[in-house]
Amino acid sequence: MRTRRLGKTGLEVSVIGFGGIPIITAPDEEAEQVVRRAYDLGVTLYDTARAYQRSDPTVSASEDKIGRALAPVRDRVVICTKTQATDAAGTRAHLEESLRRLRSDYVDVWMFHSVDRLSTWETIRGPGGALETMVRAREEGKVRFAGISGHRPDLLLDILRDWRFEVVMVPVNIVDRYIYRAEETLLPYCREHEIGVLAMKPLAGGALREQATLALRYCLGQAVTCAVPGMGTLAEVETDAAVGEDPRPLTPEEEEDLWRRGRALGLDFCRQCGYCLPCTAGISIPAVFRLDGYFTRYGQEEWARQQYLALDPQADACAECGECEERCPYRLPIREKLKQAHQRLAGVPG
Repeated sequence: MRTRRLGKTGLEVSVIGFGGIPIITAPDEEAEQVVRRAYDLGVTLYDTARAYQRSDPTVSASEDKIGRALAPVRDRVVICTKTQATDAAGTRAHLEESLRRLRSDYVDVWMFHSVDRLSTWETIRGPGGALETMVRAREEGKVRFAGISGHRPDLLLDILRDWRFEVVMVPVNIVDRYIYRAEETLLPYCREHEIGVLAMKPLAGGALREQATLALRYCLGQAVTCAVPGMGTLAEVETDAAVGEDPRPLTPEEEEDLWRRGRALGLDFCRQCGYCLPCTAGISIPAVFRLDGYFTRYGQEEWARQQYLALDPQADACAECGECEERCPYRLPIREKLKQAHQRLAGVPG
């Protein structure tokens, strides 16, 4: 597995990292096996978040599973976790909980999670805000390096000019390149100022999973330190880790092929991040859109329909509150897309 230096932190990390969202739903033993296999294949950077958990308290959070699996090798890996709290007290509570779940006395990189609005940053930065806890936690040795994650490169660029974060996490993939253009704006700034870049959604939220090797090679061909795809199965770990052994640049023909496949997705597809949840009507919005993708893109109409009809509730239970659209970092018209998905998957004329 190749490694790169994570900016001014000086940490050497594997070019392929482990994204901890998919293991949320996996049984504990299976999830920990996936994490350990990633380590065996040379993955040294693991990304999770306080928010990566289910509402069911009997189901282990992503931090728990990663913490248990990596406890024997804690000093040989880099663990990143994140908080969505914006006030000092809430952020402190999140940090202490993360440390407990990760079975560690410190976090290598602690990030503010999904900062996609200027008002959110202003709260974090202001009096009594989360930044106060970040500074104190570093002084206490509970946090080694400070980071920030978000989906808007333009906003992240302004934030990095405002405060001295050492690590930034941002989407880098062939589809988002033509929405926010991080490759042309944020990434050059980070390279110039030695800010480590963790590339989230290198497979466009799983939409490019069938083209994982090409998508990861594209991502690593940009000015990033580490591509962090979500990994939920041993097969995904094997595929993704193999790219880290030979991350050669795409040929012009390969890049055109990847872009052609990405273009077929359009720009308003679900990246499966789950930030739209919880739904006030209890709808598993990412699951609906994932099944709709199998129906519309992969020719699995009958299988997708059967899986959808087993969901309870289905998309037609939408209460039209719009809270999901407020939380979606890509500002997708979720309510309308749920109606369309229900028409296809339930066979409703419309």
